[in-house]
Amino acid sequence: MGKDCTITLTENEVGQVLDGLVIRAESWERTAEFLRAGSMPEDEVFIVEECSDATEADAIADQYRLIIRKMKSQLEAQE
Repeated sequence: MGKDCTITLTENEVGQVLDGLVIRAESWERTAEFLRAGSMPEDEVFIVEECSDATEADAIADQYRLIIRKMKSQLEAQE
């Protein structure tokens, strides 16, 4: 684990970063689903992320979700 960093952003900027992280997490979650099932519903369109298997995709999605939880927790602590 690396050292902690402190970055100062406005609430709006943090919201934008969180939105981007949610999109990335969802993309990795969809990739894991695709790799497990071998296909996606016809009405769903997305780009499959590059990875070795569903387990790796799940791990990457989990990392994004962890970052999101940490950021939200820190925001709530400031209220």
